[in-house]
Amino acid sequence: MTRRSASSAQRGQSLAEFAVLMLVLVPLFLAIPLLGKYQDLAHMSESAARYLAFEATAARADGGRRTDAELAQEVRRRFFGNSDAAIKTGDVAGDFATHRNPLWVDHSGRPLLEHVETDVAVRTRSLRSGSQPAALILGTSGFGLPDSELHEGVVTVRPRDIANLPPFDALGLEIRRHQVLLAHGWAAAGADDLADRIAGGRALVYPIAPLKLLGETVGRLPPLVLDPAMRVGDIKPDVVPCDRLEGGC
Repeated sequence: MTRRSASSAQRGQSLAEFAVLMLVLVPLFLAIPLLGKYQDLAHMSESAARYLAFEATAARADGGRRTDAELAQEVRRRFFGNSDAAIKTGDVAGDFATHRNPLWVDHSGRPLLEHVETDVAVRTRSLRSGSQPAALILGTSGFGLPDSELHEGVVTVRPRDIANLPPFDALGLEIRRHQVLLAHGWAAAGADDLADRIAGGRALVYPIAPLKLLGETVGRLPPLVLDPAMRVGDIKPDVVPCDRLEGGC
């Protein structure tokens, strides 16, 4: 084989290797930004669910609650629209560029949420008493709070599949986030009242009795280092611990 033919064969091999490598790298380069956009959608869904749970507990001027349809319009416009666009009273998110988030598009420029009315769904409900594990913490076994005043907000986002980009072409992705809010003030008369309520929590949420026994026995032994003895149940919300002050203890 001559030197020229060997050089041509080597160039041909390099071109073939580059073509095979590009078959692997191009989808990867397209997928990395897309995964970031999915993560951004998930983060926005989390914020929207928190807003939804709070708004579900707020009463209207006539004393009633806003419907899911009314809340859905707000959530779609405020959280899944263009952040630079003005938000007006009664404004409804539309399927056009002015209302769309310009970042939520695929590699061809098509929006991930093509039809916001069907791609973003919301649901609110008041949880029944004793229906959730939170009832063990809030009810008679915990802090004595009314678990019947729990309100849940659920936001579901369904981005469309990306054509000609496996596996995103048949992913069927659904992002769902929910938040639960307890609509109860749990007002205390003062710092001492608050301390009594926390200390009076049952062993499931605040096992003060066994911990205090441990602190009064093992915790009173001479410390191995220069740390003070363990103090359990010393709740003083109006007092800043000395180790949190600029000068220290």
